[in-house]
Amino acid sequence: IANEVYKYNFPTTPLWPKTIEGITLKEIDKLSFNMILMSPPCQPFTRIGLHGDVSDPRTKSFLYIIDILPRLLRLPKYILLENVKGFETSATRDELIQTLEKCGFKYQEFLLSPTCLGIPNSRLRYFLIARLQAEPFSFQASGQVRLGLEKDSFSMAAKEPNPGSDEDSRQCSLKEAFLFKLETVEEKERKEHQDNDLSVRMLKDFLEDDKEEMSQYFLPSKSLLRYAFLLDVVKPTCRRSTCFTKGYGHYVEGTGSVLQTAEDVQLESVFKFFETLSEEEKLMKLSTLKLRYFTPREIANLQGFHPEFGFPDQVTVRQRYRLLGNSLNVHVVAKLISLLVG
Repeated sequence: IANEVYKYNFPTTPLWPKTIEGITLKEIDKLSFNMILMSPPCQPFTRIGLHGDVSDPRTKSFLYIIDILPRLLRLPKYILLENVKGFETSATRDELIQTLEKCGFKYQEFLLSPTCLGIPNSRLRYFLIARLQAEPFSFQASGQVRLGLEKDSFSMAAKEPNPGSDEDSRQCSLKEAFLFKLETVEEKERKEHQDNDLSVRMLKDFLEDDKEEMSQYFLPSKSLLRYAFLLDVVKPTCRRSTCFTKGYGHYVEGTGSVLQTAEDVQLESVFKFFETLSEEEKLMKLSTLKLRYFTPREIANLQGFHPEFGFPDQVTVRQRYRLLGNSLNVHVVAKLISLLVG
């Protein structure tokens, strides 16, 4: 399906529907390319996965690239890699770094979210850019992962602060705040901080205007009642949203934010004394929020896809969500490419 969408948007670009390891060294040499852009399967490195790393069969294609790179007749000049947070501590990453150094590449690693470019969507990902036989990048810090694009954003990934530490929780518990749903004080304060960050644009800049087409995206009553306390609710004036996953629109919990279209209604007024209400009263209160899913086009907007980017008619809404959930932010990649070739 992803290939069909790609051909629909880039009909003149050659596309090989085959596995990476199915391409021989001779075939790769014939391509005579000067850049590799890659986003290998992330399941072996995800936080909630089995951490199979190099032993996971899904790493095979990436290990093939690492193995074949030193044997190419002409090495590519540029490499850009994307994966999930967690890749930076993997054995696969270590093999990649050893190969890059052996081949004479200068490289820099990053952990970046679109919020660093003013985009109101959290999507933290690992990135690596590498350049062949060149001076070190002006922003390079050997052996360190950069946690942003500012000059002072170098930090060891292993030394990231743990926002869920007992000390932090103890301090937060001393602060007064009205909590609704299943949020901690810390989560509420983090959201308020994000919404007050004027360097990030508002969500309304990324929303569609056609309200007549939105009826299919409103949350059904069953989902409202069952997941009311788990929903991450945002308004068009918010400057944040959570990461949209491939399960968005099908699963509710932890797959992405939902939009409150009734902006004048206060969440606190809906959830206060919520547990004392009857099911009918709960639904009536929740309905006043007019909650809906973000449309695929809106998620594509947040991820930086060009306005002319589209989907073939036969691709369903659910399939569009799955593809977008597996995608990456175009603006972040564009910024890194400009740093890589600049």
